[in-house]
Amino acid sequence: MRGRGPEKELAEEVKALLGGKCLEANPSRPRRLFIRVKAEDYKDAVKRLVEEKGMTHISTITGVDTGKEIEILAHLFGRGVELTVTTAISREDPRIESITDILPGAAFYEREIYDLLGVRFEGHPNLKRVLLPDDWPEGVYPLRKDFKPGSSNSKGE
Repeated sequence: MRGRGPEKELAEEVKALLGGKCLEANPSRPRRLFIRVKAEDYKDAVKRLVEEKGMTHISTITGVDTGKEIEILAHLFGRGVELTVTTAISREDPRIESITDILPGAAFYEREIYDLLGVRFEGHPNLKRVLLPDDWPEGVYPLRKDFKPGSSNSKGE
């Protein structure tokens, strides 16, 4: 008989740790856990997962423009489980607190999302372009749904 996998145990621990701030905890497959938090709880959730649950390695941070909002996904690793902290922010004013003071390895990933999706990571020590050329038009983000390559302003307007 198989026991509970580490992702299921961690899901229960995360729910207890974060309480109502954990909107969802989904162990999707072995050694893989997704949790969802509100944007205002994102930094605190990451901090508590690092400090209290040993999720000390950041694999990457990704951003997705869903058309309605921008999702931020911080992929953490520890205790043999890949845990993704997911939250959603406004497309019109995409801002969220930086986690670089908790996980310094987040610095490059946050800059990349800033560059390609226009998300402002508040408190980031060096939030500037990292991939796009210096002469790239301000306010044009190539991973946004409204980006149209080849038009006069790359937004299709």
